[in-house]
Amino acid sequence: MQTDTLIVGGGLAGVALAATLHAEGHDFQVLEARSRLGGRVHAARVDGAMFDLGPAWFWPHQPLMAAAAARFGLTVFEQFSSGDIVAQDVQGQVRRGVGFASMAGSLRISGGMTALVAAYAQDLPQSAVHLDQEVLTVSQQSGGVRVTTPTQEFTAKRVVLAIPPRIAAQVRFDPALSADQMHAMRVIPTWMAGHAKYLAIYDTPHWRDAGLSGDSQSRQGPMVEVHDASPATGGPYALFGFVGVDATTRAAHPTQMTQMAKDQLIQLFGPDMATPRALILQDWAQDRHTATQADRISGAHPDYGRPAALTHIWDGAVMLGSSEMGMTHGGYLEGALEAAQDVAHRVISAR
Repeated sequence: MQTDTLIVGGGLAGVALAATLHAEGHDFQVLEARSRLGGRVHAARVDGAMFDLGPAWFWPHQPLMAAAAARFGLTVFEQFSSGDIVAQDVQGQVRRGVGFASMAGSLRISGGMTALVAAYAQDLPQSAVHLDQEVLTVSQQSGGVRVTTPTQEFTAKRVVLAIPPRIAAQVRFDPALSADQMHAMRVIPTWMAGHAKYLAIYDTPHWRDAGLSGDSQSRQGPMVEVHDASPATGGPYALFGFVGVDATTRAAHPTQMTQMAKDQLIQLFGPDMATPRALILQDWAQDRHTATQADRISGAHPDYGRPAALTHIWDGAVMLGSSEMGMTHGGYLEGALEAAQDVAHRVISAR
């Protein structure tokens, strides 16, 4: 199959780029390795309610996210933070009313962040979106590139790798990229790729009924940070917690981890938390389309942006366009939209 622009990755950056190119009448195709669009934007559906398993928030100072939600008529609501928080020390002792709700003021989207991905994707031609197509090779050829998957071959003027740079580095390039280019991709961490989160769903918001916000900070774990994850209105209700146990240990002891998470919810919020309707673990470190071995070691939020070494690969025939390329809010949802906007401008200007 032949196209002008081949977008590798159907996460938020990829579908936002595709939507912009489609609106401009530009020829494109999207390849996604998973069997769904969204990438790191993913959700669990329970009784019609959507609960984010990946990124859940954006912030008032992020204009592209706000504009996108307004454009598609999506309902934005503020993270629930009313009530006391609880803190758990290293011995497991829990104290109420200590500290502050760390995510107060952050914003969520009704229907979860998957609603935003779906809104961008809704008008894309079905023939232009290919799921279950993991890219194996990218080869330079006269006038552009050739891209292969296990079942298909595509030729294009350019390919946009809207996937984490470390995942892009696993693709076989022919001719091989320079050592500087490969190094630049491999050293860019994929934000939150090594993390995991538990989602606990209940018919009743027991923590709210007890005057608690659902926020908790723990120095014991396994969840080190907990937040309310309920819909804007109605139920079911939920909490989610970031897991502080390292990726190797949690993968080796899934049953024990789940029991520890249940026990911790009782310790933090009371005996009514003993029987969640569902307790779901989303471990992004085990998702090979998200995380590499290097991503299992998490650190502070990196300084993102496009390194000089990745700016003119094969005279612009290969572009990087994931959230990690965002100049101001790299790694976040806003960074994905920044990257899509930047690449769209460069692609359209090159016509």
